[in-house]
Amino acid sequence: QGPRSPPLPEARHCARRPRPLATMGIDLEAGGRTWTKPRTTKSENLHIRLLVKLYRFLARRTDSKFNKVILKRLNMTRKSRPPLSLSKLAKFMEGKDGKIAVVVGTITDDKRLFEVPKVTVCALRFTETARARITKAGGECLTFDKLALRAPLGKGTVLLRGPVKAREAERYFGKAPGVPGSHTKQRV
Repeated sequence: QGPRSPPLPEARHCARRPRPLATMGIDLEAGGRTWTKPRTTKSENLHIRLLVKLYRFLARRTDSKFNKVILKRLNMTRKSRPPLSLSKLAKFMEGKDGKIAVVVGTITDDKRLFEVPKVTVCALRFTETARARITKAGGECLTFDKLALRAPLGKGTVLLRGPVKAREAERYFGKAPGVPGSHTKQRV
């Protein structure tokens, strides 16, 4: 027979150990299970990545809430950065002459709007026709890096956003179609 190690003396006693009365858990009242890590963009677009870098610096080094909001919106998903039409832009900018409209998203054209007012707009993107109509009306299309030079603290700006719930997919969410009080679209 080969050499065998003798059994440990504690081995026979640890088969049934009494459980402690209280087990460890998460102290929810003291702020357990909270996810505090801010969302960061997953976009591979270099332009957006550089803007995030710029506004992260501005948000940290200035006391401006505007820069913090812009940083938060730059890090949002595409779904949370819906486009804003020229007609809505014109409506929101009525009586706000000399201010810069800021949209973290796309500005799209709206053929239903006949006369585009003279506005200065800063956005991530402009459709070709929207950009042409704004510049033809004597307005100006800015990028966010130009805005950081012109209004680093967000003074004289109007922060706008597109309708998040206007997506086609949102029409199918909610109570089942046919249930009383439901305005949900049927999947036909």
